[in-house]
Amino acid sequence: MNKRKRAAALRYEQGYQSPMVTAAGMGHVADKILQNAEENNVPIVYDEQLSNLLTNVDVGEAIPFELYDAVAKVIAYVMDIDKNMKK
Repeated sequence: MNKRKRAAALRYEQGYQSPMVTAAGMGHVADKILQNAEENNVPIVYDEQLSNLLTNVDVGEAIPFELYDAVAKVIAYVMDIDKNMKK
């Protein structure tokens, strides 16, 4: 059985209570999310299990508490990338 590609985009800024899902989808929509991220130099983290969970969150909604730990690791990774790029 073929697995369908899934992708989700998150936004987190200081002052937010928790990260928000700004885009989510499967197949062609997932491809567009990834393409948009690449074109805008947005770091991409590949995590199949997390993307499966995030695509079930409505766009514009905050991530559920159960995903805080996993998403915090992603945010920390992205912040580390940003810090290293500024050096």
